[in-house]
Amino acid sequence: MMSRFSLRGFHPIVWTLLGGTVFARGASFMAMPFLALYLSHSEGIHPVIIGIIVGIGPLSGTVGGFIGGHLSDRFGRKVIMLSAVFIWACVFIGFSFARDPLAFFLLNALNGICRSFFEPTSQALMADLTEPEKRLRVFSLRYTAINIGAAIGPLLGAYFGVVSSTITFLITGSFYLMYGTLLAILLGKYKVKLNQQVKKVSTMKAAFNIIKLDSSLRYFIIGGILVNIGYSQIDSSLPQHLGGIVENGAILFSLLLSINAVTVVLLQIPLSHLVEKWRVLHVMMLGSFFFVLGFLIMGFVDSWIGFIVSMVVLTIGEIFLFPSTSVFIDQIAKEELRGTYFGAAQFRSIGNSVGPVMGGWILKQWNGHWLFWIMASVVTVSIYFFLAGSKRQVKSVVGVNNS
Repeated sequence: MMSRFSLRGFHPIVWTLLGGTVFARGASFMAMPFLALYLSHSEGIHPVIIGIIVGIGPLSGTVGGFIGGHLSDRFGRKVIMLSAVFIWACVFIGFSFARDPLAFFLLNALNGICRSFFEPTSQALMADLTEPEKRLRVFSLRYTAINIGAAIGPLLGAYFGVVSSTITFLITGSFYLMYGTLLAILLGKYKVKLNQQVKKVSTMKAAFNIIKLDSSLRYFIIGGILVNIGYSQIDSSLPQHLGGIVENGAILFSLLLSINAVTVVLLQIPLSHLVEKWRVLHVMMLGSFFFVLGFLIMGFVDSWIGFIVSMVVLTIGEIFLFPSTSVFIDQIAKEELRGTYFGAAQFRSIGNSVGPVMGGWILKQWNGHWLFWIMASVVTVSIYFFLAGSKRQVKSVVGVNNS
């Protein structure tokens, strides 16, 4: 198994992206998960307004990711990545000075755009610079790097939040400035020729036709939207729910985020090894099942141990589902359209936008218990779409083999 996950032979820029992911995501997790909690302590802000502020980031990123991925195919990864990361740094610094809901709304919209430009472009770049047989290792390491940052970030956020409610945003902005500077130096040093041959998709309309023609991608996006509606509750509605039913809800929320990240780091490779011979979309279905189970448990519990158990179950679903999405996109994408495909996958962020608003409304009308039971039902429907996508992919493969 160790040879399968060998770390040798990666491009220096790939290593920089992996290392930068640990520190930049750690800084991001130090700040953003507490945005809803920070806003909820501001007098007069309705839970639905908080949901709208949290949800505008994914909404702006929905179209932004597709545009950014498409532009990176046309004009190269370097320009898109560096522009996004430096603007992103300014956005986090801006959060520290924001005082009214409109300012937070606009900044989080920019946050979503920057993330949606940077993420698919960086994933496409990692695939560009890595041999096909090593891409599973790269995406697995990237996911591990994200969760190492996610394990450290919330604890630092809770600590610095006691000192100052705005310092976490300043620290996050500083990390992204340093990350962008290092990327600029290395991209200039190695002068990587990024997709010079890509001119086939010359218009945005032609790029949108990819979704129209690729049914597996369409079903993947719909299923991903439903999963993300549920998963978005962890950042938006869960902290509000915990604050109302358990003592020291903010501390428990920080602990749950860290348990989530540490569990991923510890179990990702062993669990991935168990299903490495499965079809990718079947692994997605399995992950959705664990999400459903985790939300059902979360809807019944009202104690620390109960929420910890539910988070572990949700995390197992995350381990199966999320890393496999990058592998799936890489498998179905044409080499010259890799950025466009990774960008198209960002349309599942519609769920991250709808989810916080839906969760805030359910939380206000009923309570957190009903919220998580409803989310279990929503994610259950995603299994149908992943199954439909799996059948479509089989038909596509058979058609290719018979041609």
